[in-house]
Amino acid sequence: MSPGILGKKIGMTQVFRADGQAVPVTLLKAGPCVVVQRKTPANDGYDAVQLGLLEYAKPQRVNKPATGHMKKSGAAGVKFLREFRLQPGEGDLKTGDRVLLDVFKPADKVDVIGVSKGRGFAGFVKRHHFAGGEGSHGSMFHRAPGSIGASSYPSRVWPGQRMAGHMGTQQVTVRNLEVIEVDAEDNVLVVKGAVPGPNGGYVVVRRAKR
Repeated sequence: MSPGILGKKIGMTQVFRADGQAVPVTLLKAGPCVVVQRKTPANDGYDAVQLGLLEYAKPQRVNKPATGHMKKSGAAGVKFLREFRLQPGEGDLKTGDRVLLDVFKPADKVDVIGVSKGRGFAGFVKRHHFAGGEGSHGSMFHRAPGSIGASSYPSRVWPGQRMAGHMGTQQVTVRNLEVIEVDAEDNVLVVKGAVPGPNGGYVVVRRAKR
């Protein structure tokens, strides 16, 4: 059994439970995937499986080393690859096997990994939620950072000091999302809550670890 699956974010909507409760959900186009490489402790030092999302990709969009890597598993055209560590008892996958959405069922808990939306250059308040200064007339200190270090010691700015800068485009993991519905025929996975990234962005769906 595969520990996860790859897919794309479709968008958000809402569904209604049997008791009439409205639930915000995210639709994911998950799979089909193919096992591109099977890593074993004997050859690679650890047990893992490398999955590739089956989708159309122009040959010129995939470089020659990746093309040769894909041919070994018969997965030509795959460009989105991710690796999953395997636990004892999950070693029944081999190169060329297909991974479909039926590995999940409603009420399962999953972790979804994606890349957050890029926000460009952002200030202190938006990027790090600084409180800022008073908004009253004459304050002259509204959305400024304030002190960024002492003068006498250390007489410099500490590495990693929170400042204005590029915001977003970082890997984000949302944990313990509930699987609401599994549409294996259309490869659509419905999970409760929000998922990082824009519509059409790649995501990794794995079984919840916590």
